Amino acid sequence: MGRTREAGCVAAGMVIGAGACYCVYRLAWGKDENEKLWDEEDEEDEEEEEESCSGKAETGGKTEKEVKTNVKVGAGVKPQDDSKAKAEVNVGPENGLGVKKDVHSDSQGGGGLEAKAKALFKTLKEQASAKAGRGIRFPNISGNRTLGQSLPCPGGRGGGCHPGRTGSRARSRTSGKAKRKNRSKSSKAPATAWPVRRGKFNFPYKIDDILSAPDLQKVLNILERTNDPFTQEVALVTLGNNAAYSFNQNAIRELGGVPIIAKLIKTRDPIIREKTYNALNNLSVNSENQGKIKAYISQVCDDTMICRLDSAVQMAGLRLLTNMTVTNHYQHLLSYSFPDFFALLFLGNHFTKIQTMKLIINFTENPAMTRELVSCKVPSELISLFNKEWDREILLNILTLFENINDNIKSEGLASSRKEFSRSSLFFLFKESGVCVKKIKALANHKDLVVKVKVLKVLTKL
Repeated sequence: MGRTREAGCVAAGMVIGAGACYCVYRLAWGKDENEKLWDEEDEEDEEEEEESCSGKAETGGKTEKEVKTNVKVGAGVKPQDDSKAKAEVNVGPENGLGVKKDVHSDSQGGGGLEAKAKALFKTLKEQASAKAGRGIRFPNISGNRTLGQSLPCPGGRGGGCHPGRTGSRARSRTSGKAKRKNRSKSSKAPATAWPVRRGKFNFPYKIDDILSAPDLQKVLNILERTNDPFTQEVALVTLGNNAAYSFNQNAIRELGGVPIIAKLIKTRDPIIREKTYNALNNLSVNSENQGKIKAYISQVCDDTMICRLDSAVQMAGLRLLTNMTVTNHYQHLLSYSFPDFFALLFLGNHFTKIQTMKLIINFTENPAMTRELVSCKVPSELISLFNKEWDREILLNILTLFENINDNIKSEGLASSRKEFSRSSLFFLFKESGVCVKKIKALANHKDLVVKVKVLKVLTKL
């Protein structure tokens, strides 16, 4: 019986030693010294948790009490005799490098099995270190025990040794989250309504307020007297928004607002010029306001042609010119710019092309402007607009442009006087070269039904 008891003690030591090996193996697996899993404020709580973890390691992860391992070997082993076999395994760093393992037993025998257990534990430790990509780096322990920052408790960051976290630990984690949230919020730049400019003047109204005549007078007075770009911009946007309503269109004109707004066309600030054109554009919907704005139409046209291509200023100027040429009253004021319009039609981007086409179509709907229009010089590359690769809006506009010019040439009898037009003129490109007609016929099989119907309509008029 004595030898059987000794063998049971050694076997118990191996079982508990293997459990301790597994615990250290799990601790060393996947450690990352670049990641801080716990806050520095929680060191005291981490001490308690590590003691609990090591307590589980000493007991195989089942209970915090001293384990009494009963191993039955053979049929004649008595249960009361098994209680004498106690095994204690201490796993911890030794000089920061090694791992110490002591197996205490009432028996002095079984040295060969104990050596095999130590060798097994050492092998598992070396394999875990090799997979982690670095050697085991346990901190030197002196005094109070603390959990190394790079060694998580089993279960990962969310689990840990204790499923429930209460008391100071929970409060510290809550405060840590609040601090991180505050830091993330402070790193963001606050949103502002006017990010480019900041003025000292406190404007009395919001830009989207619908103002009465006395309030409009105050805004016009501010705009007339100030030289601050920010205040000018806010005032122009406020007036432009109010000019979208018909009753305020009349009020602004009657208060003498058109000259006050139009004087800012001469400013060098592109933002101010854009807001000025937008305000005049809303005012130009009213025919009586057009009579006031016509004095500045040539100036707007010149600025639109020389400003940066496809800029916001150019788009705002084109929209104002389009509104001013809806009727036939002021179109003759822009006839000198026809070559510039066609050059812009070829050079501009998608949006500039569409807006320029709308402007030219206004001229083509007035037969009196046909001779000046078809005699102007245009780039030969303009024919590339009759290409199926363009979207529906561009194709419909260019087909409308061609249809109107073709109708006006017939109605005005200009086909018989073809000798007076040069080979670089719009007349030769659209009427005499024949290239344009071939391009339009190629669009007859366009996949868009609306474009196909428009092409058939144009071809029937040729």
